Amino acid sequence: MTIDARLAELGITLPDAPAPAANYVPFVLVGNLLHISGQISANADGMVKGKLGADFSVEQGAEAAKCCAISLLAQAKKACGGDLARIKRLVKLVGFVNSTADFTDQPKVINGASDLMVAVLGDAGRHARSAVSAASLPFGVAVEIEAIFELA
Repeated sequence: MTIDARLAELGITLPDAPAPAANYVPFVLVGNLLHISGQISANADGMVKGKLGADFSVEQGAEAAKCCAISLLAQAKKACGGDLARIKRLVKLVGFVNSTADFTDQPKVINGASDLMVAVLGDAGRHARSAVSAASLPFGVAVEIEAIFELA
């Protein structure tokens, strides 16, 4: 099954790739590795803002991470000229969770993105990963995630 078909099966329509919020590019292709800048938690209603351990449950944080994963796929699609079939595998995700000092479930939050990538890419979506706490994130968002994809 193609990536586009899997997205459709999951009821996901990729948005336009978000524009950078500062002085950086949304992605860089080096050889066959596509590095995608951090994508913040946002959905059709706007930015998902808040702090895990104070404002959000782990499940709500995982949904915010899933939003980041959707933006990562939108950036990958743009980088691939609209052809998601060029994605060979997801190499790595680095997730940042806006969380209180005593919150320790960052991995469960970032699972929202990891689970989506495996659902969309199958075994090619299994990846190396970091999930870390941040005292704050840009614009007060709950989650930010960056990615590295290998392209065919």
